[in-house]
Amino acid sequence: MKAGSIHPISSLIREANRIFFDMGFSVADGPLLEDEWHNFDALNVPKDHPARDMQDTFYIKDEPGMVLRTHTSNVQIRYMESQIQKGIQPPYRTVSMGKVFRNEATDMGHEAEFHQIEALVVAENVSLANLKGTLARFFKELYGGSSVEVRFRPSFFPFTEPSVEVDMRVVGEHVPEKLRDKWMEMGGAGMVHPNVLKNAGVDPETYQGFAFGFGIDRLAMLKWGIDDIRLMHSADLRFINQF
Repeated sequence: MKAGSIHPISSLIREANRIFFDMGFSVADGPLLEDEWHNFDALNVPKDHPARDMQDTFYIKDEPGMVLRTHTSNVQIRYMESQIQKGIQPPYRTVSMGKVFRNEATDMGHEAEFHQIEALVVAENVSLANLKGTLARFFKELYGGSSVEVRFRPSFFPFTEPSVEVDMRVVGEHVPEKLRDKWMEMGGAGMVHPNVLKNAGVDPETYQGFAFGFGIDRLAMLKWGIDDIRLMHSADLRFINQF
């Protein structure tokens, strides 16, 4: 009997866990069914923000105020709250990975259900330079490049200030041709907004933090040259057995 194959998303999650563990991160988790406070309000997302609209968010009909989480950023709030409740002040360094849900049309690059990786660092004297260095090491180890370049482009997210879009380029002989020397948009990041720290019980006058969130499905597509995100949710053994 032929042994089973590891799904590319599961494989990437295992590899990412190893990389972040080596960098001193702990792993945190949170619920898929979330209240609006942890999914939106505590993350400084205004009541009238488009992300809260029915076009983007799955609201639970029989449970008012509950949603299927739209990002893994809810884990940031829950993790900081739990540490403060235990009397543990920063530094914090944690990473979370899991499913998220968006009410959107599916195509080659988008799914209504996908996976995210989210990291949070809170300490004194944290800067964008720390964020950039963390990302460079993660991408270098994940994609096996001899050199990784990371660049930031200004952006806006309610939960970070300043906010940036992150691009990555891997340089090296052993890098897959699809990745080699090409700038790839990876996701959003930035310095944690003071309101987010305050909402979780952390003193923003003393501590700063950075956070980033990327789609695990997209990371897997780039790593293995997968052209259609829907293949990873198809349960087609012909696809899975390639891995």
